[in-house]
Amino acid sequence: MGYPLIRTVPPLLTLDRTPECKLVYVEMADMQIGELAKRTTLTVDAIRFYEKRELLPKAIRSTGGFRLYTTGDIEQLHFIRQMHELGFSLREIRELIDLRTRKVSACESVRELLKDKLVGVRAKLHELQKLESELVADLRKCNKELKRRKRHTASACPVLEGVVTK
Repeated sequence: MGYPLIRTVPPLLTLDRTPECKLVYVEMADMQIGELAKRTTLTVDAIRFYEKRELLPKAIRSTGGFRLYTTGDIEQLHFIRQMHELGFSLREIRELIDLRTRKVSACESVRELLKDKLVGVRAKLHELQKLESELVADLRKCNKELKRRKRHTASACPVLEGVVTK
């Protein structure tokens, strides 16, 4: 005579979100600063600088005291570099990083920052165009003087003399 086989069934595993169940993505911080520098083409000093200025989160430390970074830090540094290349100051980049975390609600603020930056760029362009025309005019003066020197005795450089009398 046999005994009935009793099996215990483990609780069902489900992907449904429940209040007591949280899925947390933890990124491994396993990259030292030298590797991070290599992968971002930044210097170690630049990375430390961004960390001091709180543009990059403070790195966790290994048991040996080495800074450890994640792939998220690589992305953050690429973002910082991209914004810097667009002419944003460190203060503006910090603001953009803060806005980046808010995602949806950040668009209006980002638009205002971009509009302000565009106004500044246009003003610089105007200044550069003015500078360009002054340089072209001075170059013409030099060329004219150098042609004159072939036929006559040399005189003072008109550009240098013009600076004194301006």
